[in-house]
Amino acid sequence: MKKKVFLDKKAIDRTLTRITHEILEKNEGCDNLCLIGIRTRGVYLAKRIQEKIKKIEKKELPLGILDITMYRDDIFKLKTPAVKKTDISFDINNKIVILIDDVMHTGRTTRAAIDALMDLGRPQKIQLGVLVDRGNRELPIHPDYAGVLYHVDTDEEVLVRLKEVDGKDEVIIMRT
Repeated sequence: MKKKVFLDKKAIDRTLTRITHEILEKNEGCDNLCLIGIRTRGVYLAKRIQEKIKKIEKKELPLGILDITMYRDDIFKLKTPAVKKTDISFDINNKIVILIDDVMHTGRTTRAAIDALMDLGRPQKIQLGVLVDRGNRELPIHPDYAGVLYHVDTDEEVLVRLKEVDGKDEVIIMRT
């Protein structure tokens, strides 16, 4: 199994800084915005974006954590689904929700996340930010903010490692 580091710590930070600025530009600031990270690594990426917005705009955006396990369309394949807590302690009605995930591939995780959000309220708008867009969609869903685009071959996998979970920041391409 071969692996190569696609993004290192500095590249991840630069990428998140760019995504942060794109979010602020597209929305003309941060009024009416909230961030929601998809478990697991999307939560930590959302926290980092929240900190960057706080430094730039001097405002702390509401931040929520979304678990999509019960909304997955392949839940029947899981022997024992690990359902974790969704923690969104603010009203998402009429807010612009910036949904954050680490890797986008088929679009199914995003579809599940949108379904979960709609059960919690009716946002004014949902925008999607991802660190890595690996292409190969199965659903017509695309990120509003993508750090990097990397079309994955059939024998490749994208692994995002973050210091909060894995002890190190890097994006790795694994080839079997």
